[in-house]
Amino acid sequence: MASICAPLILRFILLVLVSCKIMALLKLPQNVSVPAVFVFGDSIVDTGNNNNNMETSARCNFPPYGKDLRGGIPTGRFSNGKVPSDLIAEEFGIKEFLPAYLDPNLQSSELATGVCFASGGSGYDPLTSQLAGAIPLSGQVDMFKEYIVKLQGLIGEDRTTFILANSLFFVVLGSNDISNTYFLSRIRQLQYDIPSYTDIMVNSASNFLEEIYELGARRIGVFSAPPVGCVPFQRTMAGGLERKCVENYNNAIQLFNSKLSKQIDSLSHNFPNTRITYMDVYTPLLDIILNPQKYGHKVGDRGCCGTGTIEVTFSCNYLNPTCPNVLDYVFWDGFHPTESVYRKIVVSVLNKYLYQLL
Repeated sequence: MASICAPLILRFILLVLVSCKIMALLKLPQNVSVPAVFVFGDSIVDTGNNNNNMETSARCNFPPYGKDLRGGIPTGRFSNGKVPSDLIAEEFGIKEFLPAYLDPNLQSSELATGVCFASGGSGYDPLTSQLAGAIPLSGQVDMFKEYIVKLQGLIGEDRTTFILANSLFFVVLGSNDISNTYFLSRIRQLQYDIPSYTDIMVNSASNFLEEIYELGARRIGVFSAPPVGCVPFQRTMAGGLERKCVENYNNAIQLFNSKLSKQIDSLSHNFPNTRITYMDVYTPLLDIILNPQKYGHKVGDRGCCGTGTIEVTFSCNYLNPTCPNVLDYVFWDGFHPTESVYRKIVVSVLNKYLYQLL
């Protein structure tokens, strides 16, 4: 008798936990629910998957990363605190932190409210992930498939189908393809010009979106690539003595974003009962970087860690001093914004695109 009741009790507990949420900050339309959040992408949204990816050196599970999170304990998030994955889940009142799918301590009770599949260093181009040792987009899809089977075993197929159809899926990729694979390594420059390479990226994005649609995703937000030419690392490496924003990097990003937006519009008409939304983060982030004072910051061209010019992952460590006040800075390290900037972007973007997603 006990062996029969145990699975039923577990299922009941999971269903109760699904309905228990933190207070939502966004006002949802009447009769609309968002039971879970799922995120695919790169280091901007990785909440710790790379901690358990032994193929990559793109990890940050050491101080000073996470110094403003959970008592200063580093979790593998590429920032001083929360990253957009967490902030999105928080804004929808789902939970405070979006756990990494590969976290060995991930509880079954967390599955029904969403997880993060992102891996720092990944991109739309498979070569990007290969160069960084990151989990490629195909690998993130494989984890999603595995996740679905697990969830079906816990709460049944019908409830799983409902959760997938009503949850929000976010995709955050593109930075590493342009900044690292094309311009830094120059490998793709030997094969393609920028127009051709951005076509490859968009085609990969389109194939991925079709794949998760076939797996049950129906509400999908695709973030544009950010202005990578203005991150501190790229300013130092390619911005000259004055460390200006690298114009050709940003031009490539803008070309990709334009093509991605058009492709998403096309896909929206081809997938029935689905909302796929292009979400522009390039414009609001660029404005914060170029006009930090307008948003309550003081420094937009350097990160808080070390000299703030090139430090990222292992070069941002406990041996390097951090800035006295992280709130003064737009960037935490040479590539990734601070939690306070992430929060501004997430709130702005979700408020702008909420009704297109739902």
